Amino acid sequence: MNIKSRLFFIASITFLLLIFESCRSAKYLEEDQALVTKVHLEGFPSNLKEQAYQYISNEIRPNSALNLTIYNIFNTKNGKYKTEKIRSVGEAPRVLDSSLVELSALQIQRFLQTKGYFRAKVNPQIFINNKRSRINFEAYADSLFHIGNVKTKFDTSFVEEVYQQNVVEDSKLRSGQPYDVKVFAELRESMYDAMRNEGYYDYLRQYMRIAVDTNRKVQTADIEIQVNLPDSERLQAYDINDVSLKINHYSGNNAANLSVITDTSKGIEFIDQNAKYKLRPISRYMFLRKGDRYSLENENLSYDRLYEMNGFRSVKINYEKENDSLLNVNYELTPRSLMSNQIEGEYTFSSGMSGFNIGNTFSHRNIFGGSELLELKLKYGVLFDPRLTGSLSDKIFNNDFQAGVNLIIPRLILPFGWNVEGKYGLPRTTFSSNVQIFNQDRTYSNTYFINTLNYSWWQTPNLQHSYTPIVVEYRDGRFDESFRRQLEEEGYQLYIASNDRQYFGLGAQYALTYNAKKLQSLDNFQFFRGAIDLSGNSLGLLSNIFNFQKNADGTKTLFGVTYLQYIKGEIDYRLYKHLGGNQQFIFRFNGGAIVPYGNNSSLLIFEKSFYAGGMNGIRAWQARTLGPGNYNRSSIREELRVNLRNLDQLGEMKLETNLEYRFRILNRFFGAKLNGATFLDMGNVWLLRENQLNEGGVFKFNKFFSQVAVGTGFGLRFDLDYFTIRLDTGLKIKDPQFVGKDQWVIRHLFTSSDFKDRYYESHKPDRYGLFQYNFGVGLPF
Repeated sequence: MNIKSRLFFIASITFLLLIFESCRSAKYLEEDQALVTKVHLEGFPSNLKEQAYQYISNEIRPNSALNLTIYNIFNTKNGKYKTEKIRSVGEAPRVLDSSLVELSALQIQRFLQTKGYFRAKVNPQIFINNKRSRINFEAYADSLFHIGNVKTKFDTSFVEEVYQQNVVEDSKLRSGQPYDVKVFAELRESMYDAMRNEGYYDYLRQYMRIAVDTNRKVQTADIEIQVNLPDSERLQAYDINDVSLKINHYSGNNAANLSVITDTSKGIEFIDQNAKYKLRPISRYMFLRKGDRYSLENENLSYDRLYEMNGFRSVKINYEKENDSLLNVNYELTPRSLMSNQIEGEYTFSSGMSGFNIGNTFSHRNIFGGSELLELKLKYGVLFDPRLTGSLSDKIFNNDFQAGVNLIIPRLILPFGWNVEGKYGLPRTTFSSNVQIFNQDRTYSNTYFINTLNYSWWQTPNLQHSYTPIVVEYRDGRFDESFRRQLEEEGYQLYIASNDRQYFGLGAQYALTYNAKKLQSLDNFQFFRGAIDLSGNSLGLLSNIFNFQKNADGTKTLFGVTYLQYIKGEIDYRLYKHLGGNQQFIFRFNGGAIVPYGNNSSLLIFEKSFYAGGMNGIRAWQARTLGPGNYNRSSIREELRVNLRNLDQLGEMKLETNLEYRFRILNRFFGAKLNGATFLDMGNVWLLRENQLNEGGVFKFNKFFSQVAVGTGFGLRFDLDYFTIRLDTGLKIKDPQFVGKDQWVIRHLFTSSDFKDRYYESHKPDRYGLFQYNFGVGLPF
C-alpha cells in the first residue's frame, strides 16, 4: 500500500469513527431527552419545500455529525454533558422541544399561506426511539389561489399619476399570476421609491394598503391597491436649499477655530477638520445639489459613490426642513486612517520544491486631497529545489522580486472636457508603474518594466469599460551562457530568439465586462468579458516615416531595442444557473489568441503567451504543465526538462471549458458555511505555427479532440462572508501528451504504481500525478 492509499484509508476510518461517535451522542442525554436525528417535510409543493425548511427552528434541526462530535469531545464528562465550564467549540446537541415543533409548524403554515395556499395546514409528528427523535412535518396545501382583478383606489390624483408612470410597467402583480405576498412587498417598495424620487420626502411605505378579496370567485384573489394619505394637502414635493459638507477629524475629536469655506459656484458650505481635503473632487459625488428636486435615487447614489471612494469609513446625510417645500442637506463624512501598511506571506509547495512569498503594501488614502489612493508594493518570492547540490543558498531554483506604485484617482483625468458623473459606478483613473526581476538557477534571468495609464467607467449598472491608452513596457531576458550554448548545440534557435532578447513595447488595451456585480449572487445571469491588446501600431507607422534602424536579424529598433507588434484577444463567457436554495450550475468558456506580426512576426512573445492548468483553469494540472497540443516532454533530454520547467509549455491560442455544480454541505462549520463543488474541465493551449521544441504543439482541426485535456474533481469552499477559502482536488481523466487509448489515464487510477514508474523513467525528473491539489482564496470563476 503506497502513501496516498494509506492516507486515504486513515482518512476514511477517521471519518467513519466521527460519524459513529456522533450517533452515540444520545447516551449523554438525560432520560427525558431525545436527540433530533431527522426532519422530513412531506406533501409540500416541490418549488417551496426548501424555503419551507428555513422556517424550522434551528434548535430542532439535526446536528452536523462532525460539529457534534467535536462538541462531545470537549463537553462531556462521566458519560454526561457538562453543565458548567462549557467550551464554545463544535455544535451543542439539538434536543427535541415539542413547543418549538409546534411553533415551526405554525410558521411553515403561515409561509404557505403567503404563497397562495390560503387553506394550507401543517401537522407535525414526532417519533422517539432510544433517545433519538424523528420529526415529520406533513403539509395539506390544498389548492393554489391566483390573482384575479387588480384595481386601484387613490385619494389624490398626483399619487395615482406617479403610480401609473413609474410603478405599473415594472410590477409583477398581474391577473392570473399565483398569489404571492412577496410581490405586494415589492410593489409597496417601488411606490415608496417612486414617490420619494419625485420629491415627496414625507411619503411613508405604510400609506399603501393591499386589500384582498377571496369571496367573489373560487381560488381567486381580487386585489385592490389603496393609497390613503393622512393629510393630502401637507404632502409636498421638496427642493434642495442649502448644502453643507463636513469632514470629521481622523481621531473623531472636533477641531477648534476652523473657518467655513463657501463654494459659491456649487452653493456648498465646506468644513474640513483635518485641513487635508479639497471640496471639488468630493462634491462631484454629492448628487443632492442646491436647486434640484429631492430624490431618493440621488441620495442612494451619493452614499454609494462616497463609500466607493474608499477614503471614508462613515457617510451620513442629514436633512433639515427650511419650510414646507425646502430641504437643507448636510453631508457628514468620517475618513479612514490616512495611511496603512499591510504585510502578507505565503508558503508554496510544487513538484517537490518549496518556497515562500512575502509582500508589503503601503497605502496613502488622500495623497492630493481628493481621496486619491497611493499604493507602494514590494514582493519577494523564492523557490528551493532539494535536488540541487550544495548549501541552502545553492538550492535556490528561482527567485522573484517585484516592486510597483499605483495611483488611483476616483474620477477621469482627461485632457479634454468629457466627464462621467458616476451614476452607475465610480469612474477611476489609474497610473501604474511596476518592475520585476526574475532569476532561475543556471537557466534564465528576466527584467521587466511596465507603465500604464488606465481609465475605467460604467456605462450601465452592469456594463463596465476599461481603456488603457498607454502601455509602455521594456523587457531584458537573458539565458545563462552555458545553457544558451547547450540550446544552440541542439538546434533550439527559435526558443533562444523568443526568450533571450530585449524588446520595447508601446500599445493600448481595452476590456468590456458585463454583469461583474452579480458574480457573488445566486441569480440566473450571464457574464462576459472581452479584451483586446494591441502593440506596435503607432511605432510601425513611425518606422515607415522615419526609417528606423534595423539590427542584425533584420528587425527594426527604437533606441537600439527591438519593438513589438502583436494583436491579442481573449473572451470569458459564463452562464450561471440557480437551481434553488444554495445550488448553482456554472458553464464557462474561455478562449483567446495572440498573433505576432510585422516586426516580430516569426517570434512567440513569451510574456504574452497563454498557459493551461492551475487553480482557476484546468484544475487537474499544475499551472504551465499542460500542452501545447500533444507535446510530450520526453522529446527533450533530461537536463532540458529540468531547466525549461514552466517555460516550454506555453501557447499562442487557448480554448477552455469548465462545468461546475456548487452546493451547500453545512450551514455552520467552525464559524463558516461549508460549500462543495464538483467540476469538469476541458481544454488546452496550442501553437499557431511549427516549433521544433514543442513537437505536436500546433493546432490542427483533424487532431483537435486528441489534443484536448479532460479533468474532473471535487472542491470544498469555506465561506467566511468576507472571503472564501477554497480547496480543490483535480483528477486527470484524459491527457493529450499520450497517444490513442493511453490518453485515458483515468484507467490507471487504481493501478498507478507501474504507470508512474514507467513515466518517471522516460521523463526524469518529472513525476506523474493523477491528482492535483489546489489551495486558494476566492472562487475560481
